[in-house]
Amino acid sequence: MRVSFVFQSLSFLCFALAELSGGSSSCVISAVFLWVRRNKECKSMSEDQEAQEDELLALASIYDEDEFRRAECAQGGEIQICLELPQDFKIHVKGDKQSEYNVSFLPPLVLNFELPPDYPSTSPPSYTLSSKWLSRAQLTAVCRRLDELWQENQGCVVLFSWIQFLKEDLLGFLGIQSPLEIVSERKRSEAGAKTAAGGSAPAEKARKELPDPRAVVEVDPRTNILPQLLDFDEAQQQRVFDGKVFCCGICFSEKLGSSCLCFKECKHVYCKDCLSEYFQIQIRDGNVQCLNCPEPKCSSVATPSQVKLLVDEELFARYDRLLLQSTLDLMADVVYCPRKMCQTAVMVEPGTTMGICPSCQYAFCTLCKRGYHGLSHCRATADELRSLRDEYVSATDEAKKFLEQRYGKRVIQKAVEESFSRDWLDQNCKGCPRCGTNIQKVDGCNKMTCTSCKQYFCWLCLSLLTRVNPYSHFNNSSSPCYNQLFQGVDIDEDEDAFWSDEDDE
Repeated sequence: MRVSFVFQSLSFLCFALAELSGGSSSCVISAVFLWVRRNKECKSMSEDQEAQEDELLALASIYDEDEFRRAECAQGGEIQICLELPQDFKIHVKGDKQSEYNVSFLPPLVLNFELPPDYPSTSPPSYTLSSKWLSRAQLTAVCRRLDELWQENQGCVVLFSWIQFLKEDLLGFLGIQSPLEIVSERKRSEAGAKTAAGGSAPAEKARKELPDPRAVVEVDPRTNILPQLLDFDEAQQQRVFDGKVFCCGICFSEKLGSSCLCFKECKHVYCKDCLSEYFQIQIRDGNVQCLNCPEPKCSSVATPSQVKLLVDEELFARYDRLLLQSTLDLMADVVYCPRKMCQTAVMVEPGTTMGICPSCQYAFCTLCKRGYHGLSHCRATADELRSLRDEYVSATDEAKKFLEQRYGKRVIQKAVEESFSRDWLDQNCKGCPRCGTNIQKVDGCNKMTCTSCKQYFCWLCLSLLTRVNPYSHFNNSSSPCYNQLFQGVDIDEDEDAFWSDEDDE
Protein backbone atom coordinates (compact mmCIF):
# COMPACT_ATOMS: atom_id res chain seq x y z
CA MET A 1 0.00 0.00 0.00
CA ARG A 2 2.84 2.35 0.90
CA VAL A 3 4.63 1.76 -2.41
CA SER A 4 1.37 2.35 -4.32
CA PHE A 5 0.78 5.56 -2.40
CA VAL A 6 4.29 6.81 -3.17
CA PHE A 7 3.83 5.95 -6.84
CA GLN A 8 0.47 7.76 -7.00
CA SER A 9 1.99 10.79 -5.26
CA LEU A 10 4.88 10.90 -7.74
CA SER A 11 2.45 10.58 -10.66
CA PHE A 12 0.28 13.43 -9.32
CA LEU A 13 3.41 15.57 -8.87
CA CYS A 14 4.49 14.85 -12.43
CA PHE A 15 1.11 15.87 -13.87
CA ALA A 16 1.15 19.06 -11.80
CA LEU A 17 4.63 19.94 -13.03
CA ALA A 18 3.55 19.25 -16.59
CA GLU A 19 0.54 21.60 -16.27
CA LEU A 20 2.66 24.36 -14.78
CA SER A 21 5.45 24.03 -17.34
CA GLY A 22 3.18 23.41 -20.30
CA GLY A 23 5.17 20.27 -21.22
CA SER A 24 4.30 16.62 -21.67
CA SER A 25 3.44 14.71 -18.52
CA SER A 26 5.24 11.56 -19.83
CA CYS A 27 8.52 13.52 -20.20
CA VAL A 28 8.25 14.85 -16.69
CA ILE A 29 7.51 11.38 -15.32
CA SER A 30 10.60 9.94 -17.09
CA ALA A 31 12.78 12.73 -15.73
CA VAL A 32 11.55 12.20 -12.18
CA PHE A 33 12.09 8.44 -12.23
CA LEU A 34 15.52 8.88 -13.85
CA TRP A 35 16.43 11.23 -11.01
CA VAL A 36 15.25 8.65 -8.43
CA ARG A 37 17.30 5.90 -10.12
CA ARG A 38 20.45 8.00 -10.27
CA ASN A 39 19.98 8.97 -6.65
CA LYS A 40 19.86 5.30 -5.67
CA GLU A 41 22.96 4.51 -7.78
CA CYS A 42 24.90 7.36 -6.17
CA LYS A 43 23.87 6.17 -2.75
CA SER A 44 24.96 2.60 -3.61
CA MET A 45 28.34 3.82 -4.93
CA SER A 46 28.86 5.86 -1.81
CA GLU A 47 28.13 2.83 0.35
CA ASP A 48 30.56 0.70 -1.72
CA GLN A 49 33.32 3.29 -1.37
CA GLU A 50 32.75 3.49 2.36
CA ALA A 51 32.81 -0.31 2.70
CA GLN A 52 36.03 -0.52 0.66
CA GLU A 53 37.75 2.14 2.75
CA ASP A 54 36.66 0.46 5.98
CA GLU A 55 37.94 -2.91 4.78
CA LEU A 56 41.33 -1.54 3.70
CA LEU A 57 41.74 0.33 6.98
CA ALA A 58 40.84 -2.82 8.91
CA LEU A 59 43.45 -4.86 6.98
CA ALA A 60 46.09 -2.18 7.63
CA SER A 61 45.33 -2.29 11.36
CA ILE A 62 45.36 -6.11 11.58
CA TYR A 63 48.47 -6.85 9.51
CA ASP A 64 51.87 -5.15 9.58
CA GLU A 65 53.61 -3.63 6.56
CA ASP A 66 55.42 -6.87 5.72
CA GLU A 67 52.09 -8.65 5.27
CA PHE A 68 49.80 -5.97 3.77
CA ARG A 69 50.79 -3.08 1.54
CA ARG A 70 48.11 -0.78 0.24
CA ALA A 71 48.42 0.55 -3.30
CA GLU A 72 49.26 4.23 -3.56
CA CYS A 73 47.12 5.10 -6.56
CA ALA A 74 44.22 2.61 -6.52
CA GLN A 75 41.78 0.84 -4.24
CA GLY A 76 43.87 -2.30 -3.87
CA GLY A 77 47.16 -3.66 -2.66
CA GLU A 78 49.21 -6.75 -1.91
CA ILE A 79 48.79 -9.32 0.86
CA GLN A 80 51.51 -11.84 1.73
CA ILE A 81 49.97 -14.84 3.49
CA CYS A 82 52.11 -17.27 5.50
CA LEU A 83 50.37 -20.58 6.05
CA GLU A 84 49.95 -22.11 9.50
CA LEU A 85 51.86 -25.42 9.31
CA PRO A 86 51.22 -28.35 11.67
CA GLN A 87 53.84 -29.41 14.22
CA ASP A 88 56.87 -31.37 12.92
CA PHE A 89 56.08 -30.53 9.30
CA LYS A 90 58.75 -31.90 6.99
CA ILE A 91 59.86 -31.45 3.40
CA HIS A 92 62.00 -33.86 1.40
CA VAL A 93 63.50 -34.21 -2.05
CA LYS A 94 61.80 -36.73 -4.32
CA GLY A 95 63.88 -39.87 -4.72
CA ASP A 96 66.04 -39.13 -1.66
CA LYS A 97 64.34 -40.47 1.44
CA GLN A 98 67.34 -39.61 3.61
CA SER A 99 67.07 -35.85 3.01
CA GLU A 100 64.15 -34.73 5.16
CA TYR A 101 64.07 -31.28 6.72
CA ASN A 102 61.86 -29.95 9.49
CA VAL A 103 60.37 -26.57 8.62
CA SER A 104 58.05 -24.27 10.50
CA PHE A 105 57.41 -21.80 7.68
CA LEU A 106 56.92 -21.87 3.92
CA PRO A 107 57.23 -18.86 1.58
CA PRO A 108 54.01 -16.83 1.58
CA LEU A 109 51.30 -16.82 -1.01
CA VAL A 110 51.01 -13.37 -2.61
CA LEU A 111 47.52 -12.00 -3.28
CA ASN A 112 47.52 -8.87 -5.46
CA PHE A 113 44.06 -7.33 -5.66
CA GLU A 114 42.12 -4.31 -6.90
CA LEU A 115 38.60 -3.35 -5.79
CA PRO A 116 36.18 -2.30 -8.59
CA PRO A 117 33.87 0.70 -7.95
CA ASP A 118 30.81 -1.54 -7.41
CA TYR A 119 32.48 -3.85 -4.87
CA PRO A 120 31.12 -5.32 -2.62
CA SER A 121 27.53 -4.72 -3.74
CA THR A 122 27.89 -6.26 -7.22
CA SER A 123 31.39 -7.20 -8.43
CA PRO A 124 34.14 -9.24 -6.73
CA PRO A 125 37.74 -8.02 -6.36
CA SER A 126 40.03 -8.60 -9.34
CA TYR A 127 43.17 -10.43 -8.23
CA THR A 128 46.15 -12.64 -8.99
CA LEU A 129 47.45 -15.38 -6.68
CA SER A 130 51.12 -16.34 -6.90
CA SER A 131 53.31 -18.89 -5.13
CA LYS A 132 56.81 -20.33 -5.31
CA TRP A 133 56.01 -23.86 -4.16
CA LEU A 134 52.46 -24.63 -5.38
CA SER A 135 51.81 -25.84 -8.91
CA ARG A 136 49.67 -23.93 -11.37
CA ALA A 137 46.99 -26.63 -11.15
CA GLN A 138 46.81 -26.23 -7.40
CA LEU A 139 46.68 -22.44 -7.67
CA THR A 140 43.87 -22.79 -10.20
CA ALA A 141 41.90 -24.89 -7.71
CA VAL A 142 42.47 -22.25 -5.04
CA CYS A 143 41.26 -19.47 -7.35
CA ARG A 144 38.07 -21.42 -7.99
CA ARG A 145 37.55 -21.73 -4.24
CA LEU A 146 38.05 -18.00 -3.73
CA ASP A 147 35.40 -17.37 -6.37
CA GLU A 148 33.05 -19.70 -4.49
CA LEU A 149 33.66 -17.82 -1.25
CA TRP A 150 32.70 -14.60 -3.04
CA GLN A 151 29.49 -16.17 -4.32
CA GLU A 152 28.64 -17.32 -0.80
CA ASN A 153 29.24 -13.84 0.62
CA GLN A 154 28.16 -11.66 -2.30
CA GLY A 155 27.26 -8.18 -1.16
CA CYS A 156 29.70 -8.36 1.77
CA VAL A 157 33.41 -7.59 1.98
CA VAL A 158 35.33 -10.80 1.38
CA LEU A 159 39.09 -10.12 1.59
CA PHE A 160 39.41 -11.14 5.23
CA SER A 161 37.53 -14.39 4.54
CA TRP A 162 39.93 -15.10 1.67
CA ILE A 163 42.94 -14.47 3.89
CA GLN A 164 41.64 -16.74 6.65
CA PHE A 165 40.96 -19.52 4.15
CA LEU A 166 44.44 -19.25 2.60
CA LYS A 167 46.15 -19.12 5.99
CA GLU A 168 44.24 -21.81 7.89
CA ASP A 169 42.43 -24.10 5.43
CA LEU A 170 44.58 -24.23 2.30
CA LEU A 171 46.61 -27.34 3.21
CA GLY A 172 43.47 -29.29 4.04
CA PHE A 173 41.69 -28.06 0.91
CA LEU A 174 44.56 -29.27 -1.30
CA GLY A 175 45.16 -32.40 0.75
CA ILE A 176 48.78 -31.51 1.49
CA GLN A 177 50.30 -33.47 4.39
CA SER A 178 53.78 -33.96 5.83
CA PRO A 179 56.21 -34.70 4.27
CA LEU A 180 55.87 -32.15 1.48
CA GLU A 181 57.61 -33.60 -1.57
CA ILE A 182 59.94 -31.29 -3.49
CA VAL A 183 60.94 -32.48 -6.95
CA SER A 184 64.63 -32.02 -7.76
CA GLU A 185 65.21 -29.59 -10.66
CA ARG A 186 61.58 -28.57 -10.11
CA LYS A 187 60.20 -31.03 -12.70
CA ARG A 188 56.97 -30.95 -10.80
CA SER A 189 53.90 -32.80 -11.87
CA GLU A 190 50.66 -30.93 -12.30
CA ALA A 191 49.73 -31.90 -8.77
CA GLY A 192 52.84 -30.13 -7.50
CA ALA A 193 53.57 -31.05 -3.94
CA LYS A 194 52.29 -34.59 -3.48
CA THR A 195 51.31 -36.03 -0.13
CA ALA A 196 51.74 -39.37 1.54
CA ALA A 197 48.02 -40.00 1.09
CA GLY A 198 47.93 -38.98 -2.59
CA GLY A 199 46.38 -36.03 -4.50
CA SER A 200 43.25 -34.24 -3.35
CA ALA A 201 39.90 -33.92 -5.08
CA PRO A 202 40.23 -30.13 -5.77
CA ALA A 203 43.64 -30.65 -7.37
CA GLU A 204 42.34 -33.58 -9.44
CA LYS A 205 39.45 -31.43 -10.65
CA ALA A 206 41.79 -28.55 -11.50
CA ARG A 207 43.86 -30.83 -13.74
CA LYS A 208 40.88 -31.24 -16.03
CA GLU A 209 40.34 -27.50 -16.35
CA LEU A 210 42.28 -24.88 -18.23
CA PRO A 211 44.84 -23.03 -16.08
CA ASP A 212 43.40 -19.92 -14.47
CA PRO A 213 45.20 -16.79 -15.76
CA ARG A 214 45.07 -15.42 -12.22
CA ALA A 215 47.22 -18.34 -10.97
CA VAL A 216 50.91 -17.44 -11.24
CA VAL A 217 53.90 -19.68 -10.49
CA GLU A 218 56.73 -17.31 -9.60
CA VAL A 219 59.71 -19.55 -10.41
CA ASP A 220 61.10 -21.37 -13.39
CA PRO A 221 59.87 -25.02 -13.35
CA ARG A 222 63.47 -26.27 -13.53
CA THR A 223 64.57 -24.45 -10.41
CA ASN A 224 65.40 -26.44 -7.29
CA ILE A 225 63.45 -24.49 -4.69
CA LEU A 226 64.65 -26.48 -1.68
CA PRO A 227 67.40 -23.94 -0.74
CA GLN A 228 64.87 -21.11 -1.01
CA LEU A 229 62.44 -22.93 1.28
CA LEU A 230 65.14 -23.64 3.87
CA ASP A 231 66.50 -20.06 3.79
CA PHE A 232 63.03 -18.61 4.25
CA ASP A 233 62.31 -20.97 7.13
CA GLU A 234 65.58 -20.00 8.86
CA ALA A 235 64.85 -16.27 8.53
CA GLN A 236 61.33 -16.65 9.86
CA GLN A 237 62.49 -18.79 12.79
CA GLN A 238 64.98 -16.08 13.72
CA ARG A 239 62.16 -13.55 13.62
CA VAL A 240 60.05 -15.71 15.93
CA PHE A 241 63.06 -16.30 18.20
CA ASP A 242 63.54 -12.55 18.59
CA GLY A 243 59.99 -12.21 19.90
CA LYS A 244 60.11 -15.01 22.49
CA VAL A 245 61.24 -14.85 26.13
CA PHE A 246 64.16 -17.04 27.31
CA CYS A 247 65.84 -17.68 30.63
CA CYS A 248 69.59 -17.08 30.44
CA GLY A 249 71.58 -20.10 31.62
CA ILE A 250 74.21 -17.82 33.23
CA CYS A 251 72.37 -14.99 35.01
CA PHE A 252 68.96 -16.76 35.08
CA SER A 253 67.20 -13.58 33.94
CA GLU A 254 64.29 -13.71 31.52
CA LYS A 255 64.91 -11.71 28.36
CA LEU A 256 63.54 -11.38 24.85
CA GLY A 257 65.16 -13.43 22.11
CA SER A 258 66.33 -10.23 20.44
CA SER A 259 68.57 -9.76 23.51
CA CYS A 260 69.80 -13.36 23.46
CA LEU A 261 72.02 -15.57 21.32
CA CYS A 262 71.47 -19.20 20.41
CA PHE A 263 74.42 -21.48 19.61
CA LYS A 264 73.73 -23.05 16.22
CA GLU A 265 74.81 -26.61 16.99
CA CYS A 266 73.46 -27.22 20.51
CA LYS A 267 70.63 -24.62 20.53
CA HIS A 268 71.55 -23.44 24.06
CA VAL A 269 70.40 -19.86 24.70
CA TYR A 270 72.12 -17.16 26.76
CA CYS A 271 71.63 -13.43 27.01
CA LYS A 272 73.97 -11.27 24.95
CA ASP A 273 75.23 -9.36 28.01
CA CYS A 274 76.56 -12.50 29.70
CA LEU A 275 78.05 -13.94 26.52
CA SER A 276 79.63 -10.60 25.64
CA GLU A 277 81.48 -10.49 28.97
CA TYR A 278 82.48 -14.15 28.59
CA PHE A 279 83.84 -13.60 25.07
CA GLN A 280 85.74 -10.45 26.11
CA ILE A 281 87.59 -12.29 28.89
CA GLN A 282 88.56 -15.15 26.60
CA ILE A 283 89.76 -12.87 23.79
CA ARG A 284 91.84 -10.69 26.16
CA ASP A 285 93.47 -13.85 27.50
CA GLY A 286 94.19 -15.00 23.94
CA ASN A 287 91.90 -18.03 24.13
CA VAL A 288 90.25 -17.43 20.78
CA GLN A 289 89.84 -21.18 20.23
CA CYS A 290 87.86 -21.53 23.49
CA LEU A 291 84.73 -19.54 22.69
CA ASN A 292 82.59 -22.57 23.41
CA CYS A 293 79.06 -22.82 24.72
CA PRO A 294 79.12 -22.22 28.53
CA GLU A 295 77.03 -25.33 29.10
CA PRO A 296 79.23 -27.98 30.83
CA LYS A 297 80.58 -30.64 28.47
CA CYS A 298 79.14 -28.85 25.43
CA SER A 299 81.53 -28.55 22.50
CA SER A 300 79.50 -26.14 20.36
CA VAL A 301 81.60 -23.13 19.24
CA ALA A 302 80.45 -19.59 18.50
CA THR A 303 80.75 -18.53 14.87
CA PRO A 304 82.83 -15.45 13.93
CA SER A 305 79.61 -13.60 13.00
CA GLN A 306 78.26 -14.24 16.51
CA VAL A 307 81.51 -13.05 18.08
CA LYS A 308 81.46 -9.87 15.98
CA LEU A 309 77.92 -9.20 17.16
CA LEU A 310 78.91 -9.25 20.85
CA VAL A 311 82.31 -7.51 21.08
CA ASP A 312 83.60 -4.11 19.96
CA GLU A 313 85.69 -3.57 16.85
CA GLU A 314 89.01 -3.52 18.71
CA LEU A 315 88.42 -6.83 20.45
CA PHE A 316 87.07 -8.44 17.31
CA ALA A 317 90.17 -7.31 15.42
CA ARG A 318 92.28 -8.97 18.13
CA TYR A 319 90.12 -12.09 17.95
CA ASP A 320 90.44 -12.16 14.17
CA ARG A 321 94.19 -11.64 14.29
CA LEU A 322 94.78 -14.29 16.95
CA LEU A 323 92.51 -16.72 15.19
CA LEU A 324 94.40 -16.13 11.98
CA GLN A 325 97.74 -16.52 13.73
CA SER A 326 96.69 -19.78 15.35
CA THR A 327 95.57 -21.00 11.95
CA LEU A 328 98.86 -20.03 10.32
CA ASP A 329 100.69 -22.18 12.82
CA LEU A 330 99.05 -25.22 11.24
CA MET A 331 99.89 -24.32 7.65
CA ALA A 332 102.73 -25.79 5.63
CA ASP A 333 103.22 -22.86 3.22
CA VAL A 334 106.48 -21.05 3.77
CA VAL A 335 107.82 -17.67 2.66
CA TYR A 336 110.97 -15.90 3.74
CA CYS A 337 111.46 -12.70 5.63
CA PRO A 338 112.36 -10.00 3.06
CA ARG A 339 114.98 -8.42 5.38
CA LYS A 340 118.42 -9.33 4.03
CA MET A 341 119.89 -9.61 7.49
CA CYS A 342 117.15 -12.08 8.56
CA GLN A 343 115.79 -14.32 5.79
CA THR A 344 114.02 -16.48 8.38
CA ALA A 345 111.40 -18.92 7.13
CA VAL A 346 107.86 -17.72 7.86
CA MET A 347 104.73 -19.87 7.91
CA VAL A 348 101.67 -18.17 6.42
CA GLU A 349 98.16 -19.14 5.53
CA PRO A 350 98.04 -20.18 1.87
CA GLY A 351 96.97 -17.21 -0.21
CA THR A 352 97.30 -14.59 2.52
CA THR A 353 99.13 -11.34 1.85
CA MET A 354 100.60 -11.00 5.34
CA GLY A 355 103.67 -12.66 6.80
CA ILE A 356 105.04 -12.07 10.31
CA CYS A 357 108.65 -13.04 10.90
CA PRO A 358 108.96 -14.95 14.19
CA SER A 359 112.55 -13.81 14.56
CA CYS A 360 112.48 -10.06 13.97
CA GLN A 361 108.68 -9.61 14.26
CA TYR A 362 108.61 -7.83 10.92
CA ALA A 363 105.11 -7.89 9.39
CA PHE A 364 105.28 -7.75 5.63
CA CYS A 365 103.16 -8.07 2.52
CA THR A 366 103.97 -11.22 0.59
CA LEU A 367 103.16 -9.52 -2.73
CA CYS A 368 105.24 -6.35 -2.69
CA LYS A 369 107.64 -7.39 0.14
CA ARG A 370 107.06 -4.06 1.90
CA GLY A 371 105.57 -3.42 5.33
CA TYR A 372 102.13 -4.93 5.78
CA HIS A 373 99.43 -2.48 4.71
CA GLY A 374 96.30 -4.32 5.87
CA LEU A 375 93.34 -4.26 3.56
CA SER A 376 94.86 -1.57 1.33
CA HIS A 377 95.98 -2.70 -2.10
CA CYS A 378 99.60 -2.86 -3.10
CA ARG A 379 100.94 -0.01 -5.19
CA ALA A 380 99.82 -1.36 -8.53
CA THR A 381 97.71 0.21 -11.24
CA ALA A 382 94.63 -1.42 -12.71
CA ASP A 383 96.59 -2.21 -15.87
CA GLU A 384 99.27 -3.98 -13.83
CA LEU A 385 96.64 -6.03 -12.02
CA ARG A 386 95.05 -6.91 -15.34
CA SER A 387 98.43 -7.97 -16.69
CA LEU A 388 98.98 -10.08 -13.59
CA ARG A 389 95.57 -11.66 -14.15
CA ASP A 390 96.31 -12.45 -17.79
CA GLU A 391 99.71 -13.87 -16.90
CA TYR A 392 98.27 -16.05 -14.16
CA VAL A 393 95.35 -17.34 -16.23
CA SER A 394 97.56 -18.37 -19.14
CA ALA A 395 100.39 -19.78 -17.00
CA THR A 396 101.25 -23.46 -16.53
CA ASP A 397 100.75 -25.17 -13.18
CA GLU A 398 104.41 -24.66 -12.26
CA ALA A 399 104.30 -20.99 -13.26
CA LYS A 400 101.12 -20.49 -11.23
CA LYS A 401 102.78 -21.94 -8.15
CA PHE A 402 105.73 -19.59 -8.64
CA LEU A 403 103.45 -16.55 -8.97
CA GLU A 404 101.48 -17.64 -5.89
CA GLN A 405 104.71 -18.00 -3.93
CA ARG A 406 105.97 -14.65 -5.11
CA TYR A 407 102.85 -12.50 -4.88
CA GLY A 408 100.49 -14.49 -2.67
CA LYS A 409 97.65 -16.65 -3.93
CA ARG A 410 94.90 -14.60 -2.32
CA VAL A 411 96.06 -11.33 -3.89
CA ILE A 412 96.27 -12.95 -7.32
CA GLN A 413 92.85 -14.47 -6.91
CA LYS A 414 91.49 -11.11 -5.80
CA ALA A 415 92.98 -9.39 -8.84
CA VAL A 416 91.50 -12.08 -11.09
CA GLU A 417 88.11 -12.03 -9.40
CA GLU A 418 87.80 -8.24 -9.34
CA SER A 419 88.72 -7.95 -12.99
CA PHE A 420 86.33 -10.67 -14.04
CA SER A 421 83.68 -9.34 -11.67
CA ARG A 422 83.64 -5.99 -13.43
CA ASP A 423 83.24 -7.75 -16.77
CA TRP A 424 80.60 -10.10 -15.36
CA LEU A 425 78.52 -7.27 -13.85
CA ASP A 426 78.46 -5.48 -17.19
CA GLN A 427 77.30 -8.62 -18.98
CA ASN A 428 74.89 -10.23 -16.49
CA CYS A 429 73.36 -7.53 -14.29
CA LYS A 430 70.94 -4.71 -14.83
CA GLY A 431 70.34 -1.66 -12.69
CA CYS A 432 67.08 -1.25 -10.82
CA PRO A 433 65.14 1.48 -12.67
CA ARG A 434 64.23 3.06 -9.35
CA CYS A 435 67.39 3.00 -7.18
CA GLY A 436 70.10 1.73 -9.56
CA THR A 437 71.09 -1.34 -7.52
CA ASN A 438 72.74 -4.07 -9.62
CA ILE A 439 70.31 -6.97 -9.98
CA GLN A 440 71.14 -10.42 -11.34
CA LYS A 441 68.41 -12.68 -12.64
CA VAL A 442 69.30 -16.24 -11.65
CA ASP A 443 66.10 -17.93 -12.73
CA GLY A 444 62.35 -17.51 -12.73
CA CYS A 445 60.03 -15.18 -14.54
CA ASN A 446 60.73 -11.67 -15.84
CA LYS A 447 58.84 -9.97 -12.99
CA MET A 448 61.76 -8.87 -10.80
CA THR A 449 61.89 -7.42 -7.29
CA CYS A 450 64.72 -5.08 -6.31
CA THR A 451 66.50 -6.42 -3.23
CA SER A 452 67.15 -2.87 -2.04
CA CYS A 453 63.98 -0.81 -2.57
CA LYS A 454 61.53 -3.72 -3.16
CA GLN A 455 60.29 -2.17 -6.42
CA TYR A 456 58.75 -4.51 -8.99
CA PHE A 457 60.11 -4.08 -12.50
CA CYS A 458 60.27 -5.88 -15.85
CA TRP A 459 63.61 -7.57 -16.57
CA LEU A 460 63.14 -7.18 -20.35
CA CYS A 461 62.33 -3.47 -20.67
CA LEU A 462 63.10 -2.24 -17.10
CA SER A 463 59.63 -0.74 -16.75
CA LEU A 464 58.32 -0.11 -13.23
CA LEU A 465 55.44 -2.49 -12.41
CA THR A 466 52.41 -1.67 -10.30
CA ARG A 467 52.09 -3.36 -6.92
CA VAL A 468 48.35 -3.96 -7.47
CA ASN A 469 48.88 -6.33 -10.39
CA PRO A 470 52.50 -6.55 -11.53
CA TYR A 471 51.64 -9.25 -14.06
CA SER A 472 49.31 -6.99 -16.06
CA HIS A 473 52.42 -5.73 -17.90
CA PHE A 474 52.82 -9.20 -19.41
CA ASN A 475 49.10 -9.80 -19.98
CA ASN A 476 48.36 -6.53 -21.80
CA SER A 477 48.39 -7.09 -25.56
CA SER A 478 49.57 -3.51 -26.13
CA SER A 479 52.64 -4.00 -23.93
CA PRO A 480 55.99 -4.66 -25.66
CA CYS A 481 56.48 -7.55 -23.22
CA TYR A 482 53.08 -9.14 -23.83
CA ASN A 483 53.10 -12.90 -23.15
CA GLN A 484 56.84 -12.82 -22.32
CA LEU A 485 56.71 -13.54 -18.58
CA PHE A 486 59.13 -16.46 -19.08
CA GLN A 487 60.89 -15.08 -22.18
CA GLY A 488 64.56 -16.03 -22.15
CA VAL A 489 64.16 -19.00 -19.78
CA ASP A 490 65.92 -22.04 -21.20
CA ILE A 491 63.63 -25.07 -20.96
CA ASP A 492 64.80 -28.43 -22.25
CA GLU A 493 62.68 -30.63 -24.48
CA ASP A 494 61.25 -32.61 -21.56
CA GLU A 495 60.21 -29.42 -19.80
CA ASP A 496 58.73 -27.99 -22.98
CA ALA A 497 56.68 -31.16 -23.48
CA PHE A 498 55.59 -31.05 -19.83
CA TRP A 499 54.24 -27.49 -20.02
CA SER A 500 52.69 -28.14 -23.44
CA ASP A 501 50.80 -31.10 -21.96
CA GLU A 502 49.58 -28.93 -19.12
CA ASP A 503 48.34 -26.22 -21.49
CA ASP A 504 46.59 -28.84 -23.65
CA GLU A 505 44.68 -30.12 -20.66
